[in-house]
Amino acid sequence: MGKILVLYYSKDGSTKKMAEYIADGVAQIPAIDIRIKSVGEATRDDVIWCDGIAVGSPTYLGTVAAPMKKFWEDMLPDWQKIDGKIGCAFSSQGGWGGGAELTCQALMTIMINFGFLVFGVPDYSGHQFTTHYGATQAGEPRADKEIESCRRLGKRLAEWVAVYVDGRTDLHPLNGLYKRNPWDK
Repeated sequence: MGKILVLYYSKDGSTKKMAEYIADGVAQIPAIDIRIKSVGEATRDDVIWCDGIAVGSPTYLGTVAAPMKKFWEDMLPDWQKIDGKIGCAFSSQGGWGGGAELTCQALMTIMINFGFLVFGVPDYSGHQFTTHYGATQAGEPRADKEIESCRRLGKRLAEWVAVYVDGRTDLHPLNGLYKRNPWDK
């Protein structure tokens, strides 16, 4: 059974809400064990435990919030214990154009330095709404396409863990089990 950690830092609750929707997406794939933890709750053992991880931070000054960065800096002694895990990113921002995609890229850069295999989602969760670099949001996700973006990211993470960790090739995202653009009939 694949194991997924949804790890986040949230000051005002927006990134936490995104984490909850990402966990909903993970839950769409059966036989995946999931933990949702803030950086204040999570331990190094949680990261070592998981096969896949969704990492979320609000955008502060165009990049990762200090508590999230410190969490990863504290993981340095476990460098070789977490190599090869699957990872993705999500970020909230104060307003559109606030840097959330840059924050996702920064989070993926952190994961790459630990040897994670990172990914984005090439399909759309709504009209003109993508998750290419990870789920991004201005404030709390409220619109269907914003919520679906988070769920889609979590589901994709669970699919990759199911395929590459559990050998469940029937769940490979390219096998056509879902429509790429939900508004296409």
